[in-house]
Amino acid sequence: MSLRKQLFIAICLFLLVAFSGSFFVSLESSREQMLGQLRSHAQDAATALGLSLTEQIDDPAMTELMVSSIFDSGYFRSIRIVNIVDGEVLVERNAATHIEGVPGWFVNLVNLRPEGGDALIMRGWEQVARVEVLSNPQFALAKLWDSTLGSLIWLLICGLLSAVFGGWLLRRQLRPLDKMVKQAQAISKREFLSLPKLPRTPELKRVVLAMNQMVEKLKALFAEEAARSEKLRAEAYQDGLTGLANRRLLDEQLADHLLVGEQSSDGHLLMLRINDLIGLNQRLGGQRTDALIRTVGELLKRLTQVPARRTWLAARNRGGEFCVLAPGLDSTDAARLASETSATLENLRLTGASDCMPVAHLGVVAYHPGEPASDVFLRLDQALTQAQQHPERPWIHLAHTDTVPNHSQHDWRTWIDDALTEGKMQLYFQPVVQCADTSQVLHHKVLARLLDPQGEAIAAGHFLPWIERLGWSARFDLAMLEATLEYLVVNRWPLALSLSGNTLRDQTQLKHIIDMLESLPELAPLLILEIDERQLPPPEELQSLSHSLLNTGYRIGLQHFGGSFSQIGNLTQLGLAYLKIDGAYIRHIDEQPDKRLFIDAIYRATNSIDLPLIAEMVETKGELEVIRELGLFGVMGRLIGPPEPM
Repeated sequence: MSLRKQLFIAICLFLLVAFSGSFFVSLESSREQMLGQLRSHAQDAATALGLSLTEQIDDPAMTELMVSSIFDSGYFRSIRIVNIVDGEVLVERNAATHIEGVPGWFVNLVNLRPEGGDALIMRGWEQVARVEVLSNPQFALAKLWDSTLGSLIWLLICGLLSAVFGGWLLRRQLRPLDKMVKQAQAISKREFLSLPKLPRTPELKRVVLAMNQMVEKLKALFAEEAARSEKLRAEAYQDGLTGLANRRLLDEQLADHLLVGEQSSDGHLLMLRINDLIGLNQRLGGQRTDALIRTVGELLKRLTQVPARRTWLAARNRGGEFCVLAPGLDSTDAARLASETSATLENLRLTGASDCMPVAHLGVVAYHPGEPASDVFLRLDQALTQAQQHPERPWIHLAHTDTVPNHSQHDWRTWIDDALTEGKMQLYFQPVVQCADTSQVLHHKVLARLLDPQGEAIAAGHFLPWIERLGWSARFDLAMLEATLEYLVVNRWPLALSLSGNTLRDQTQLKHIIDMLESLPELAPLLILEIDERQLPPPEELQSLSHSLLNTGYRIGLQHFGGSFSQIGNLTQLGLAYLKIDGAYIRHIDEQPDKRLFIDAIYRATNSIDLPLIAEMVETKGELEVIRELGLFGVMGRLIGPPEPM
C-alpha cells in the first residue's frame, strides 16, 4: 500500500477517533445539562399552574382552559390534574411521543428521558389536587442533533483539507524517493545517474547522499575496469606511433573474412610501403620520419572513417608498411582507391626525399573466403614488387586467377531488386546458447539468403556489399524485419536480428521501423535488435536512437564488440541486453594468454554493471573451455551450431 493511501487511512481513523471521543464527551455533558433544564422547566410549569388553579379548582371549564393554555405554550409530554382524595384524573393533556427530524438510532443513543415536576393545589389549608407535568425532550434532541451534524461536517471538512494538504506535502517530501527509485532503476539498466539537488529533510538527505556515493563508486569502478581493458586492447592490437591497428589485429580480421560463412564476403587488401624509409631516417632525422609515418597513418584513418567504410581496417605492419583491409570492395573501386591514395601520398613528399621515385608504392589484391591467408600475402608481396619495378606507376592491382566470373553491376542490381521486391528470401537461424550449459538456447540469430534468378540461395556475405553499394541497406533491413516479425507471429521463440548503421541513421526509415515494432507489442519479449559496433552513430544520436527503440518494448544488443572499448562509458546509457564480443578476440584464445587477459578485463568491466557477454565465432572446444572459465554468459559459432533454415 502506498504512503499516500496509508496517510489517507490514518487521517480518516484519526478523525473517526477524534469525532467519536468529542461526540461522547459533549453528549454526556449536554445530556446532564439538558436533563436539569427539562426538570426545572417541568417543575416551574407545575408550580405556576398549581398557583393559578388555586382559585379555579372548583370550575372544571376554567381549569381545563388554563391547563390547555399552559400545555400549548410550552414543550410538554403531558400535564395532569389528579384528585388527591380518590386519585381521579380531573384534567389531562398528552402530546405525541414521535420526534420529527431526528433519527431513531440517535434518540436511542442519547437516551434523553422526559423529566417531571409536580405541585399541590390548595383550597385554603386543604390539599385538593396535584399537578403533574412531564417535559418533552423533542426540542433538546433536535438541538443536540443539529449540533452533532455541525461538528461532523466541520471535522469532515478539516479531514478533507488535511488529506489534500497532507497528500501534497507527502508528494513534495517524497519526490527525492521517486528520483532515487529512478536512480536505482537506471543502475539496473547499466546507467549511472547522480542526484544534484539534495532534499531539505535531513533523513532523506542522508539517503540521497548515500545513493550518490554508491553511484559514483560504481561509475569509478566501471571506468577503472574499462580503462584497464582499453589499455590491454591498445597494447595487444594497436600501433603506438600511429594509433592504427597492428599486424596482429590485421591477421585476425583477415582470418575472419577468409572463413567460409554466412557473413564472409569477397574483398581487397591494400598494402602501402614508404620508399627508402631507412634513407629518409638518415637524411631527415627520426622526428621528421616519424611525422611522415604519423601523417600516412592519419590519411588511412580518415580513409576508413567514411560511414560506408566503417567495416574496413587500417593497420601498420612495421616500419613504413601499412595495410587496408576492405571487405566488400570490388575490383573497379579497389583500383580507384589505390589511384586516389597514391595521388594523395605524393602531396606528402618531403624535402630531401628522392624525386625520381614515388613517396610510396601500393599493392592491391583480391581475397576470397576459403583461401589461406598466406596466399593472400604472397600475392600482395608480388604486387608490391611489381610496383617497385615500375616507378611510372606506383600501384599494382593483381587479379585472382581462381576468381569466379564477376557479374556486372547491372546483373547484381537486377536480381537483388527482384529478390527484395518479390520476397525471394530465406531465413536462416544460428543458435546462441548459455556458456555454462550449451543445451540452454538463449535465442537464435536471424540470417538471410536471397534467391538468385536460378533459384540458388546466395549467402549474405556475397550480396550485402552490393546492397550497401546500391544504397538499399534500409530496404533490405525492412524486408528482414518484416519477414522476422511474420515468422514470430507463428513461431514464438526468441530471435535476434541485426540492423545496419545506414538504416538507423535514416530518420524516415527509422520511424518506419518504430511504427512496425509498435504495431506488434506482444512480440517485444521475443526479438532483440542488434547494432554493429563498427557502425554506431555519434553518442548523442546513439542515445536518442536507443531510447526510441527501447520505448517500443523491444530490446537492443551490440554485436562485433571490442574494437572501440574506450566508448563503453557511452554504452552504459543505452540499456543494452548484452554485448557480443567480436570473434577476432576469441579465436585461439586458448593458445594466446594476452587475449584471455583482454576478455577477462572486458568481463570484469561489464560484470560490474550486470551486462551479459556473448562470445562470437567459437570454433574449437579449447576456445569454449576458456570462455567458460572466464564466466561469459553465452556463446555462438559453428562449434555450437551453423546457420540452418527452420
